[in-house]
Order: sequence, then structure tokens, then C-alpha cells
Amino acid sequence: MSKNLQLATLGGGCFWCTEAVFQEVKGVESIVSGYAGGNAPGRPTYREICSGLTGHAEVIQIEFDADVISFEDILIIFMTTHDPTTLNRQGADVGTQYRSVIFYHDQIQKNIAEKVIAGLAEFFENKIVTEISELPIFYEAEEYHQNYYRSNPNQGYCSFVITPKLTKLRKLHADKLR
Repeated sequence: MSKNLQLATLGGGCFWCTEAVFQEVKGVESIVSGYAGGNAPGRPTYREICSGLTGHAEVIQIEFDADVISFEDILIIFMTTHDPTTLNRQGADVGTQYRSVIFYHDQIQKNIAEKVIAGLAEFFENKIVTEISELPIFYEAEEYHQNYYRSNPNQGYCSFVITPKLTKLRKLHADKLR
């Protein structure tokens, strides 16, 4: 059976969190943690990204089957499982590398992103500050960042930050999960 595979590239704070959320979603075929949106020459490293000097965001690139889950539903899950109203931070993670960002792959995705943000704005007490930008170069993060939560569920950050996000996901979006 042929699949209608598409890409979405999203940053919502630490990529470990965002990756863990989308590993639960029906129709998601693969996820790669990485970096996008910066201006450092060459391939950036995690250490360079963490300095905040490169301008890159921690992002995930999702390959999904659009016949199973729409880009719009991907964005609704994304927007409701992180705080899109805090500029350059998610919880204790602070810096431009943790900004809320949707990197669109084409004009259709840009239009959908704008529509989703406008539609969700009334549900947030504060203004949504999620950046919508055309995807520049996507750099895959180092191997130890891939599949991080599943490989390290008892690590402190995972237990205290990611597990509660997954609980929220299951409450809000049970119909979209595996």
C-alpha cells in the first residue's frame, strides 16, 4: 500500500520532548532530532547550539503519512503540548535554541500554520509567539539525541519534564495516538 509521506519540521523547546510526543502519534513514520534556523557556517554541534550563538533551534523533522494524520492535526498536537506563548523558552530551558517555531516546507504548510495559530489564539491567555519560517538547512543532531526518551526514560529530565508532557498528550489527543 502506497503512503502519502510528507515532512514537518517543528521546534518546541528541547527536541527530546517534542520527539517523545510525536513517537506516540498515529501516522508518524519517523522522527529525526536536529537543528535549523541558524547562521553558523558548516554543520553545527550540540555544544555550539547550546551556546545560543548560532541562532539554530532544536527541532524535530517528522515524516508522516498525510492519509493517516494531517499537517493541521500535527500542528494542533504540537501547539497544545508545549507553551507557544513564551519567547525563547520552555520551562527551565531558556535561549533562542528553545524557541517555538514551525519551519514550513511549502506555501501550503505556511498557510495551514497561520490558520492553526489564528484558530488557537483564543485558547491561550497570552499571545502566541511561535515563529513561522521557511525551512532553511536542516542538520541532523548527533546520534545520542535520537530516540532519547525511549532510551533514557528514567533519566531525571525525562522523568520530570517529558513524562508529564506525555500525560498531557494522552489526555488531550487520545484519538490521535497509537
